[in-house]
Amino acid sequence: MNKCVFLDRDGVLNEDRTDYVYRIEDFIIPEGVPEALRLLKNAGYLLIVITNQAGIARGLYTRDDVMTCYNYLQDQCGRLIDDIYYCPHHPNYDTESLTRKPGSLMLEKAMAKYDILPDESWMIGDALRDMQAGKRVGVRTVRIAHDPQLSDECDGFAPNLLEASRFVLSYA
Repeated sequence: MNKCVFLDRDGVLNEDRTDYVYRIEDFIIPEGVPEALRLLKNAGYLLIVITNQAGIARGLYTRDDVMTCYNYLQDQCGRLIDDIYYCPHHPNYDTESLTRKPGSLMLEKAMAKYDILPDESWMIGDALRDMQAGKRVGVRTVRIAHDPQLSDECDGFAPNLLEASRFVLSYA
């Protein structure tokens, strides 16, 4: 059995924007992200990205664009991430999907594939839907936010991924 840190993408691994991030030139990795991933990997965690990518359903970008950004992230961060799961759907544009967070099917698929122990695993995200998806599968949650009052529904709060990783490691 394995332990894992599930990671939302936009707002956690890269800077979020008001529009969609699907080009490398817009994919800005915040300071501390590579170090955070190294700390978690060195502590024995699998690292799996779990991300909604509704821009695909909206026709704004393609699955290849998502993977190009993922490969760029991997190149910039030492290829420490074990996998990526993304939901290309949006109920207003194509279909309802249980993979779309706050649904938990992406996490459930990863947990089955990698034999992940929920009670030793975490979800780190910046939105309530990330916390809800994590709670649905029984993992602890850390919310990246600048206002701790937004964090009532999670197990921890941090201003960035590096601090979130330190929070996770304080429980190891």
